[in-house]
Amino acid sequence: MQRVLIIGATSAIAEATARLYASRGARLHLVARTAARLNVTMEDLRIRGAADVNSGSMDVNDIGSHEAVLEDAWTKLGGVDIVLIAHGTLPDQATCESSVDVALTEFSTNATSTIALLTLIANRMAVAGQGCIAVISSVAGDRGRASNYLYGSAKAAVSAFLSGLRQRLNKHGVDVVTVKPGFVDTPMTSQFKKGFLWAKPEDVANGIVRAIDKGKPVAYLPWFWLPIMTIIRSIPEFVFKRIQL
Repeated sequence: MQRVLIIGATSAIAEATARLYASRGARLHLVARTAARLNVTMEDLRIRGAADVNSGSMDVNDIGSHEAVLEDAWTKLGGVDIVLIAHGTLPDQATCESSVDVALTEFSTNATSTIALLTLIANRMAVAGQGCIAVISSVAGDRGRASNYLYGSAKAAVSAFLSGLRQRLNKHGVDVVTVKPGFVDTPMTSQFKKGFLWAKPEDVANGIVRAIDKGKPVAYLPWFWLPIMTIIRSIPEFVFKRIQL
């Protein structure tokens, strides 16, 4: 029976992923900023077959609270086999450009808080000598673009951190999966016009579970984002800086 900890559990992708694990009869511990929002989700997961569902609340930017929240999760689950970190925001780039405080807060939410959590989680799982850590990064971290470079730089930091963590934990038998979704149709992206490149949260969730099952180092979701980002990364800088992206 898999024991699964999901941080940022009220995001659309996290909820869809939790349903997949519930259908397997997993034991789940959900963490989100507002515990009240988890009540409906928890009941839904029980109906879908979860063996057990618990929850906790945390503001990810309150770094000092991380250890207690993780200890609660480990205690209630009796250990953790899979961790999915799925929290994040999609900041307004223009606001970040005009406010240092906003820029640093958004970077903290999308990068610093994740790195802090991963440091504590990695130490626990290294001792256990097994399991998988999966983190939702983004294709936006593959190359900075004028339209969202604050968000992209935060995701780039997370991806680089995960690359090093993967190397470190390999000898301990722990997989580290970097999840890089493209455009996903969620409440966070409701203001954007949707097109053929947009995926549903359920599709991304299926990809996450497959990547975790296989211990895949990096998962571009859907798959076509790998060739797209390969092309974008290969564009010479003198050309790229003139492109409107």
